[in-house]
Amino acid sequence: MKMPLEDVTVLDLSHALAGPHCSTLLADFGAQVIKLETPGAGDIARAWGVPLQGGENTYFVGLHRNKQGIAIDLKSAQGKELFFRLAEKADVVLENFRPGALEKLGLGYEAVKARNPGIVYCSVSGFGQDGPYRDRAALDLIVQAESGMISVTGAEGTHGSRCGVSVADLTAGMYAAFGILLALRVKERTGEGQRVDVSMLEGQMSLLNVMISAYLADHEVPAPMGTAYKALLPYQTFQTQSRDIAIAVGSQKLWKIFCPLIGRPDLTDDPRFATNARRIQHRKELIDIVQQVLLTRTYEQWEPVFLAAGVPVGAINNIAQLLEHPQVKARGAMVDMIHPRAGPVKMVGVPVKLSGTPGAVRTPSPALGEHSAQTLRTLLGLSADEIRRLMEAGVVHGPPEAE
Repeated sequence: MKMPLEDVTVLDLSHALAGPHCSTLLADFGAQVIKLETPGAGDIARAWGVPLQGGENTYFVGLHRNKQGIAIDLKSAQGKELFFRLAEKADVVLENFRPGALEKLGLGYEAVKARNPGIVYCSVSGFGQDGPYRDRAALDLIVQAESGMISVTGAEGTHGSRCGVSVADLTAGMYAAFGILLALRVKERTGEGQRVDVSMLEGQMSLLNVMISAYLADHEVPAPMGTAYKALLPYQTFQTQSRDIAIAVGSQKLWKIFCPLIGRPDLTDDPRFATNARRIQHRKELIDIVQQVLLTRTYEQWEPVFLAAGVPVGAINNIAQLLEHPQVKARGAMVDMIHPRAGPVKMVGVPVKLSGTPGAVRTPSPALGEHSAQTLRTLLGLSADEIRRLMEAGVVHGPPEAE
């Protein structure tokens, strides 16, 4: 059976993280992703991460599997024409340049649409394609700050913290993939393409939706709460005699089960804690009580007690512990690959599992311009001589195709 996106061709001009995360999600499920880079340095992310063998690094190798790499000078007339010819063959163009940058080069949505009316042209940016912040440079940190995400993250009493991962980039990448699939679905029905405009800022707002709704109701500005959660209690991490434990009492039913388990059945009927709303009002008192009880045993002693009763519980794992996690191993969440330059590489596998048409990590990340000759020959029908002349002129970068 074919993979879900096997008949979809994506011309990917994106760089850094947000756009490439999107194209990786599509490539993992069979889309032909042609990663178009600028000759010379290529994607700025080629210099990010921990160095590996052969001049590669962890950031690029882990993010760009299943893609074909080509390098074209889009500032040259010949390079622009190659871009349009590739876009005519593509279903999707993906980019995350600053708004207006590709329009200045003559490669914006309207220009591509004129050559390919069915194109789905997806633009990912910090603040969107219009509005007063449109032209601002916006890496992940900036959007986490502007969106309010930093203001609600981190230890209580602090000025907030950046999320441990680039959540603004990654969320935008996922929404871009979602938007592209929606637009392709419409194209199936109508034959018409459209512009997909993904804003990192609005992606963060979607994650903050519940907090925004709460603020509109009570006008209390949310602040960092560490591992706690304003809407539920107890719902956070606690200390034990050995390691920290995460406990999520997510319903009144679980609350009535939880109290006897910790040897405090009296808390169930205590008027201060009788309902979730009352527990929130008396948060500090309740957390102090629960914390003192949990310090009487080790994590290893508490975990089976809560598991047996159906109370959600978890350990605070670091990355090394995560990779040894039995569930990670059982689900095959990590995959092995032999990279032609970096050697054996282990990476995170496909996060969505389909029973009939699963995604897969099939090919390693490409070297800069690795597939230029192959792509121009197979997709555009260029001859070896034509490709050689383009390479000699500096329009196209990459190794010549093997005879």
